[in-house]
Amino acid sequence: MRHGAASGTRPGATPRREPVPAPSEEPEEAATCPEDWPARPDPILAMNRMGSFDWDLDSGRMHMDRQALAVFGLRPERFDDMATTASAQMPRAERDRMAALVKDAITAGHETYAGYFRIRRADDSLRWTHTQGYIRRDAGGRARRIFGIVRDATQELSDTTARREQASELRRRTTVVERTTAALAAARTVADVLDVLREQDGLVRLGADSLVVGLLEQGRIRLVPDGPTGGVIDAGRHTRLDDPYPMADVVRTMRPVYLEDAESFAAAYPELWKQIAHLRPGAAAYLPLVAQGSPIGSLGLFYGGTHHFAPEERNVLVALGSSLAQSLQRAMLYEQEKDLAQGLQQAMLPRTIPDVPGAEVAVRYRAASAGRDVGGDWYDLVPLPGGRTGAVIGDVQGHDTHAAAVMGQLRIALRAYAAEGHPPATVMARTSLFLDELDTDRFATCLYAEADLSTGVLQLVRAGHLDPFLMAPDGSARRVPVPGGLPLGLSSQFGALDYPVSTLELDPGATLLLCTDGLVEVPGADLDDGFAKLATQLRTGPRDLRLLADLLTTAVERRGGEDDVAVLLLRRRATVGAPLYGGRLQQHVAPGDPRDLAEARRMIRSAVRSWGAGSRSDDIELATDELVVNALTHTEGPALVTLRVLTGAVRRLRVEVEDSSSALPRRREADAEGQSGRGLMLVDLLADAWGVEARGAGKCVWCEFEVRRPGEEVAGRGPAG
Repeated sequence: MRHGAASGTRPGATPRREPVPAPSEEPEEAATCPEDWPARPDPILAMNRMGSFDWDLDSGRMHMDRQALAVFGLRPERFDDMATTASAQMPRAERDRMAALVKDAITAGHETYAGYFRIRRADDSLRWTHTQGYIRRDAGGRARRIFGIVRDATQELSDTTARREQASELRRRTTVVERTTAALAAARTVADVLDVLREQDGLVRLGADSLVVGLLEQGRIRLVPDGPTGGVIDAGRHTRLDDPYPMADVVRTMRPVYLEDAESFAAAYPELWKQIAHLRPGAAAYLPLVAQGSPIGSLGLFYGGTHHFAPEERNVLVALGSSLAQSLQRAMLYEQEKDLAQGLQQAMLPRTIPDVPGAEVAVRYRAASAGRDVGGDWYDLVPLPGGRTGAVIGDVQGHDTHAAAVMGQLRIALRAYAAEGHPPATVMARTSLFLDELDTDRFATCLYAEADLSTGVLQLVRAGHLDPFLMAPDGSARRVPVPGGLPLGLSSQFGALDYPVSTLELDPGATLLLCTDGLVEVPGADLDDGFAKLATQLRTGPRDLRLLADLLTTAVERRGGEDDVAVLLLRRRATVGAPLYGGRLQQHVAPGDPRDLAEARRMIRSAVRSWGAGSRSDDIELATDELVVNALTHTEGPALVTLRVLTGAVRRLRVEVEDSSSALPRRREADAEGQSGRGLMLVDLLADAWGVEARGAGKCVWCEFEVRRPGEEVAGRGPAG
């Protein structure tokens, strides 16, 4: 018997822990009965076999008389007077129960304890015994010795009681498997499967000390160990199917292998034993993992000492192996599909982000934590004619590989339309038409921003997507409401392709943030709360864009976000010097829509101020107003306002207003009470040059203004047409 002990205390003394051997300890060599020792007790002794023992708790030594040794099936000359040797005759579960009984009695201050426990005989049969102990303490109350008697109680207990105990043990082991199987049903990855065995106390309840799972991969078995550090198996090792190892044997034969002690282990697998003998392994059970009739690997359970695998225990282990195999197969398929889906999605995203003169850029993409259910989030940065840059963020409906495939096609289409030089609203409308013509029922949200970093002017078009965030140079951050249209695909179906264009000014040092909803949406929380939290993160986060992007995506991981996240950060560098020449800004102005005209004015003011010629912004804005009003008044269609910088000896800013009428305007004098005739006269007075050009079926009226830096000599102005 191997019992545990706990400390007693004297009044006012500091409690001390008793030197109690742990229930899982094993002697180096248990003194079991030799072959010639009678398997059955002597008939006379069996009727009332009883012996005594004297156990010294400090040294762990135990004296047992001849009758007590007979109860335990031990020969006197083979017994080393150690309690651990006697306890080795008991099944592990019985040893644990006995240790708990003794420990509870000592801790509670009792003087005696008693209980029924089973002993394993040389023929592997189990016999009932009854043990009663008397605890003796020193003057300080500490338990020092235990005197007791032990007797054979097999005949005392009826067959009904024995069957009840056996049924109880079987139910306990079956419950372990059922609980483990239920937990395995929710495991997604191989790591999750191993975690279940730990968290469900499967190893402890089944008596094992550590385990190793071998997964069959391309004709080799990859070992995935779990258990105490310094275990039998090293992580990352591989075993070939023709190796003389138990893992390979059970995969080839699909039959379990049970090794009940070190001797049988060494005899069955001498090559493996040479490699692990220094680790002093004991018993082991190797189970095939078979799913749908094919082996997918094997499971190895390791025990610190000798372990007998009774038929009922083998049945439980086989059931556990079957459940584990189903879970592992599902987990491996899950991981394969996840890798495939994420690989497809990553292939659809841009591999590199181009350098943008005058800007800092940081992008991040984080796949959903929900495994293979990846979505269609994307970002892009598109170099545009005239030195401008297009920034894109989008999200295709759904979370599957089809969403990722649609995303890739949309990204390429939008990039092509933007690179052709179309205005932002046209880019969005054409992309919506493209999605509607695809063989898919998906729609997508998108936000497209066209930036001229020489002026800081941003033109934005939103198709059902989240509003952007703007972070000022002082660190303050705010969400910028942007008028928008229907998502891509839906706007084409409902004939709503006239996307409004908004103009913002990006000051030097300011940052534009575009993101998908995974960054701000939290299940069960209000979206405004997500926006507020994002604004706080931008305000308090690092100034370095890469570190800030890392912070935003890491925060999503910490809260366990279940959606994809795409983030694009664009910061205008705070540089002083000449603007980027060749830039071009455009704004459509629809008839009867004063908002378009206001956006055109704002675009002009931002550009002129950025170029250091704010003193002429009023002249340029007023002249542009007159040209636009003339175009809307005398034609039936919209006007297109274009602002560009002309290079040369003198910097000039050119304003063009195009319309669909081929009739050329002419300058005429207005009478004192006339309501018209002053437009071109005013343009002639304000501009340094102006003129008219035919453009296909329509025309373009233009005017130019010299734009000089402070201190430069101002040249005289004169009309050019």
